[in-house]
Amino acid sequence: MKILHVVHGYAPSVGGSQWLVQNLSEQLSARYQDEVTVFTTVAYNMNHFWGEAGPVMPAGREEINGVSVHRFPVENRLSTVRMVLAGLTTRLKLPYNDWFRTLYNGPIIWGLKRAIAHSQVDVIMAGTFPLRHMYDALAGAKRGGIPIILLGAIHAEDRWGYERQSMYRAIRQANAYIALTPFERQYLIERDIEPHKITVIGGGVHAQTFQQVEGNGLRKQYSWGDAPVITSIGKYVARKRFDTLLAAMPLVWAAHPAARLVIAGAHGPSLARLNSLVQALPPSQQAQITLMTDFPEAQKAALLAASDIFVLPSAEESFGIAFVEAWAGGKAVIGTRTGAVASLIDEGQDGLLFTAGDAGDLARAISALLAEPARRVQLGEAGRQKVLQNYRWEIVVDRFRSVYQDVVAQHNTVT
Repeated sequence: MKILHVVHGYAPSVGGSQWLVQNLSEQLSARYQDEVTVFTTVAYNMNHFWGEAGPVMPAGREEINGVSVHRFPVENRLSTVRMVLAGLTTRLKLPYNDWFRTLYNGPIIWGLKRAIAHSQVDVIMAGTFPLRHMYDALAGAKRGGIPIILLGAIHAEDRWGYERQSMYRAIRQANAYIALTPFERQYLIERDIEPHKITVIGGGVHAQTFQQVEGNGLRKQYSWGDAPVITSIGKYVARKRFDTLLAAMPLVWAAHPAARLVIAGAHGPSLARLNSLVQALPPSQQAQITLMTDFPEAQKAALLAASDIFVLPSAEESFGIAFVEAWAGGKAVIGTRTGAVASLIDEGQDGLLFTAGDAGDLARAISALLAEPARRVQLGEAGRQKVLQNYRWEIVVDRFRSVYQDVVAQHNTVT
């Protein structure tokens, strides 16, 4: 097949959508010899869409691991005007406020619709909402008579970002939609998306990477010894709710004084606040916290191997690939009792859930697992089996390609 993937960023840009599309593209090319093209932007991160100064990648085409990658420049001027219009129209509940929000989100890419319409591919897959290129992908596909699949990665708790009628109209016009969780599928059905259009697949991991490492080196490097290690991984942004985890830890230490906390993630706007929250703790507790800022992706498997429990306190996730990675390493996980996370984790079987934002409830969940090492092993092994059965890249790519084939076949039958 000739396949076009449209995404806002692509390696070396880092992010969940980028990682998914990169692995999907490379494996379709290598395993099936599909001709895969990616249309993306020159941005390393989305802040470029909103006018932030900084380095960008060269525009144009390049070949990366058998995938043809075409990077488009982004129009990012007047970002303040766009932001004011988005905020004002939304606050006043004016008509088309969702379009103003989308205009602010960007990316604004001149020529993208035309390039998509003239791509001469068999099928298009575009991800993710609420970004503007999703609408360009749909319009370009319709203009070129090409079937299109949308992957929204909807964060349902983020109403400003995802409660947009324009988004649901776009999904209704697409040939198919890929949801990451059963929760997302039901969320869309409740918004009048036809159930037969929606396929639940989820993200993928290289399971062996997380099974063939050991964490003793990190434990020695950071002097953790044999202490129980609680780890959280995610970009330093407010929605990850590391503040809830830090608030829970004094309660955990009251019952388990030897426990160590590790928060590892990419530099983000919440780093200063995170540091201030740590510094507000007593020196003895500060000494039991390790912040790994911008730690290398290659070290993630070893960090999880060195850990006893994985916690992600965020209530705004479209899937939760970090849980899957922790499971791949056989670790027990704790997540919020909300949305996509609650539909990914089977409570009591492969992890525990807590009420989002409730530090006391989180502390109880952490303490319960620290008190029962055998239960941690049981939950972690159940999670590992779930990964092997559902979330290995080989399985995920096959499921994506099956959707592509069905959409192409239906399109050819109609035309």
